[in-house]
Amino acid sequence: MREMKMKNAISKSGWILVTIALALLLTASAHAATPGITGPTFNLTAQTAYLNQPDGAMIYSWGYGCNGAPAGHAPAAITSFACPLMQVPGPTLIVHENDLVTINLTNNLPTAVGNTSILFPGFQVTTTGGVTGLLAQEAAPGGTVTYTFVASSPGTRGYYSGTQSDLQVEMGLYGAIVVLPASVPGACTSGLHAANLTAEAHWGESDFRLSQAAYDHAKTCYDREYLFQWAEMDPNIHSQAEAQVLARTGCTAGAPGCSLNVPTEPYKPAYFLINGRSMPDVMDPNYAAEYPHQPYNGNPHMHPGDLTLIRTVGQGRWQHPFHEHANHVRILARDGNLILSGTNPTQNLAGILMFNTDTTPGQAFDGIFYFTGRGLNWDPYGHHPGDTSDPLASLPCTPDANGYNTGSPTAINFWEWCQDHNKPLEVAPFGDVAGGGPTTLPDSNIFTNGAWYGGNPYLGPDASLRATAPACATTSTATLSCTNLLPSNMQANPANERGFAFMWHSHNEREITTNNVFPGGMLMMMLVDSREFVIDESN
Repeated sequence: MREMKMKNAISKSGWILVTIALALLLTASAHAATPGITGPTFNLTAQTAYLNQPDGAMIYSWGYGCNGAPAGHAPAAITSFACPLMQVPGPTLIVHENDLVTINLTNNLPTAVGNTSILFPGFQVTTTGGVTGLLAQEAAPGGTVTYTFVASSPGTRGYYSGTQSDLQVEMGLYGAIVVLPASVPGACTSGLHAANLTAEAHWGESDFRLSQAAYDHAKTCYDREYLFQWAEMDPNIHSQAEAQVLARTGCTAGAPGCSLNVPTEPYKPAYFLINGRSMPDVMDPNYAAEYPHQPYNGNPHMHPGDLTLIRTVGQGRWQHPFHEHANHVRILARDGNLILSGTNPTQNLAGILMFNTDTTPGQAFDGIFYFTGRGLNWDPYGHHPGDTSDPLASLPCTPDANGYNTGSPTAINFWEWCQDHNKPLEVAPFGDVAGGGPTTLPDSNIFTNGAWYGGNPYLGPDASLRATAPACATTSTATLSCTNLLPSNMQANPANERGFAFMWHSHNEREITTNNVFPGGMLMMMLVDSREFVIDESN
């Protein structure tokens, strides 16, 4: 994949201040992954529960969940795993290419809701049991239907109700299925991917990937992965459904008057969800006790150079223009269909780079994102060779063929963009650009330190200290890399995290609110951390 120039995401002081203010709201202890349950046989139920929202509301909803203990879960390192009887999104189903997949769905929704079902787009599904519906074989109230198909190709796809979908999907009956490739291309276990594993092992970091490649193709290798499902929710529809269900309690299925008549138009969503949660709840841990029916979070972390696989499913009825700050996203595939070059498909992919990723309702995509620091125009590691008190201050940067320091995976500045090595952020205090610095920073007195902000724009706790080391005041050469911004936030949470925080959010401004209050909705933070910070995705 050719290198991409980083978007100028953090040079705009307005976005920096918004980012830092948002960081104040958040606890930086949780990281996302792609948690789910493993098959190839899954026993699911459809049931009711209430979903928690940041404004204190509890919204009556329907969702899929585990009907008994699942066969297993992944990643195995997530020890806090749980699979409730009802959750939104439904359990992420993790299988392998060519698996014969079986899903047994039991309808435990209130009788008045009527039948329910699951559609699995992209697969040839056969069914047993149940009753015939318009789009799928359905489970009647209290009944069970079985769906069977071969997971014929890798990739990320959605699943959702095929019964009165305008209401049942809105109420929460949706989820994701991840098909892992049957074999891993050799490129994924060699070269820089092997070097990234060496770096993780050196710093004591575990590997939380479901696989090493998204598809049976060498250009789909990755180093880290996250799954995001976008949806919106109109509480008026949910409250009307709840009222009608309560009014029909005890009615007989199929009897006159024992069915719902909930209008789904006009549609006025007030909640905009990532993995069933809104900001800031989405930043809390996976399987957090305070969200018993919303187990999945969204809190992407990465190190410079990590190729990060983004699995995304649009589960609602609106399209959400989602913007991943700090770089573009290279689209690999849509709905499990790898986008190949017409001239050389075995070597090249043809997916586009996207500034805003389009999350079309019902559509899924897989894409690659990464951040290296290229384009910042200063040394983000805070090197200044004149500081003899810190052996890390004079770390070398030896460019590879692409200009990155990739020769030593155990170095803190593994993947540093060497063109900016030792380049000053500020030559003179308060960013005297005429004095030679590339960036003008605000007065430190107007900066607010958030949960991850180290007090200066360098990566890593050591760099935060190095930026104001004694050598800055005593060594003229060292002054070139010093900053007047003090590392005043030395109690950051976690204690050794000093990363760059980027907003990942919907570009529809209404969708970054919760019930019209900002910040909320489809908004989360992506954090880039120096190598010495261990990204622990076990929570």
